[in-house]
This record gives sequence, structure tokens and C-alpha cells, in this order.
Amino acid sequence: MEYTEDEIQHILKLYKQNKEKNKANYDKIKDTEEFKQKNRARAKEHYHENKELKKNAYIQNKELIKARSSYNYYKKRDRIEEFKEKYPDRYEKLVHVNYISAESVQSP
Repeated sequence: MEYTEDEIQHILKLYKQNKEKNKANYDKIKDTEEFKQKNRARAKEHYHENKELKKNAYIQNKELIKARSSYNYYKKRDRIEEFKEKYPDRYEKLVHVNYISAESVQSP
């Protein structure tokens, strides 16, 4: 579907007006006690509904999370070569998932 330049400008104007109206409405109600209570209740409900999903995601990605954590620890201390020697399996996993590239970690 092709739009003319005028139609595109009109659509953008409507979009901008809608965003500004929503922002103004949010700014008006965000500090009310009722809004805060509803927001907290919604967040709490979401947490309880998705607790198992979060737990399962952690269990499934446990090795990758440990590898990233180890890598960041050694990277922060400029000891990446030591990480590669001590944990070659974790290094390979990070390269495999493209968290790091093999070329970016060069030997000095």
C-alpha cells in the first residue's frame, strides 16, 4: 500500500498527538496513590504467574549464565587468557552463541 507524502505527514501528526496525549495523561496520574496501588498489584500478579517460567529459563540456560559471569569476571580484571586456559568449555560455549568472537580475544 502506497501513501502520498501528505498522508504520511497526516499519519505522523496523528501518531505524535496520540503519544503526547498519552504522556500527559500518564504524567497526571502517575503520582496518585490509586495508580501506584494498581501498578504494584499488577506487578505482583505478573511475578506470581511467571515465577515458574523464570525458574525454568534459568535452569535451561544455567551453563551459559555461568559462562558469561565467569567471562565478565576475568574480562574486568584483564585476565581473559587465564579464563580461556581455565575454562575452555565455557569459552567455546560463548564463542558458539556469539557472545564473544574468537577474533576479538587475541593473545598478546
